[in-house]
Amino acid sequence: MKYALILPDGAADTPLLALGGRTPFEAANTPNLDRLVANGRLGTAATTPAGWSAGSDVCSMSLMGYDPVRYHTGRAPIEAAALGVSGGEQDLACRVNLVTVDDGGRMLDHSAGGISGEDSRQLFYAVERAWREQGLLEGLELHPAAGYRAALIDRSGGLGGACTTVPPHEILGELVGDHLPTGAGAAERLVDLIHASRAVLDDHAVNRDRRARGERLATHAWIWGQGSFASLPSFVDRFGVTGCMLTAVDLLAGLASLVGWDRVSVPGLTGWHDNDYKGQGAAAVEAFDRFDLVCCHIESPDEAGHQADATTKTAAIEAIDRHCVGPMLGRIQREPSWRVLVMPDHYTLCSTRKHDATPVPYAVAGTGIQADASTRLTETQAEAAGPHFGRGHDLMPWFLDRSGGA
Repeated sequence: MKYALILPDGAADTPLLALGGRTPFEAANTPNLDRLVANGRLGTAATTPAGWSAGSDVCSMSLMGYDPVRYHTGRAPIEAAALGVSGGEQDLACRVNLVTVDDGGRMLDHSAGGISGEDSRQLFYAVERAWREQGLLEGLELHPAAGYRAALIDRSGGLGGACTTVPPHEILGELVGDHLPTGAGAAERLVDLIHASRAVLDDHAVNRDRRARGERLATHAWIWGQGSFASLPSFVDRFGVTGCMLTAVDLLAGLASLVGWDRVSVPGLTGWHDNDYKGQGAAAVEAFDRFDLVCCHIESPDEAGHQADATTKTAAIEAIDRHCVGPMLGRIQREPSWRVLVMPDHYTLCSTRKHDATPVPYAVAGTGIQADASTRLTETQAEAAGPHFGRGHDLMPWFLDRSGGA
């Protein structure tokens, strides 16, 4: 059996005035998804456990078949795994974002305008140098990652304890002073690091150039998502299925590493709508020759939602349908037995620019899947269909069931 898992990150949404009262899924032209749905069925899965926030770390872990309540220790340790950074029981990892805070002290952009490449690298190096010169980096390591992201690793045990941090994408438009790290002495150190980053970034040459180009500035290095290092049981040991991940995002690459999936590197992958969708789809097609399960994760709908850009979010869904769903479906249907699952990890609402914990819609088709009366992958049709998984991590073993009883 061959399996395809296609994840349009954050693609689910609510009806939007900008789209004539439709969601991006409803507004998008998706002939390949429509063909899949016509021969399959829809449902929903609660990828966010009750009482948890709808973070991609939690939701993606859930949809991959791992209960976050049991296995989740924090977002940053997962991303550190993608960088090849490991730690002991006493070590701690934090996530760092380059962000834009406006002159009024409000979080304007969790990604500093999607800063990447040489710009982000230069700024992270400048922040690291300033932290070190000020004596703030003792026992800590800063590891720049993809784009606006980095990992901060604590080898000293000094950042442990009951420290509370807040994801920047959850406080867009809000005063950052109300959401700085809180808790024991470790929180004070994190706050010092955040404040110190502003001083070095304020008049950096990269920001001067970005200002001249009319781009958003990276004003702070925002620290959040801390957690201890942990391990997950391997996917092949649990399900007898080998897997691989195609993604531009360290979080998904880290999850893949932790469960024993290979990462397929594709030049031109980004987290935005400039992503090389065609190259990603072509690489996914080739990966079926080597793996039982091919997971194709595309970040662009989520980032468009965080920017309240319904038009780009819709265009991203259409590009995923054309360049990923179509080729992958065409390839896997040549197998004697196969299944395809298409689903976002969570809602990302253009109306709020934030994640939402509403159970996400999914479409599944293939060997042993009985078709229902659904016609398109939309939030409304999925809610009207089924089955519905109250625990998101139960969807994966159901999807992988080889008994034909699905």
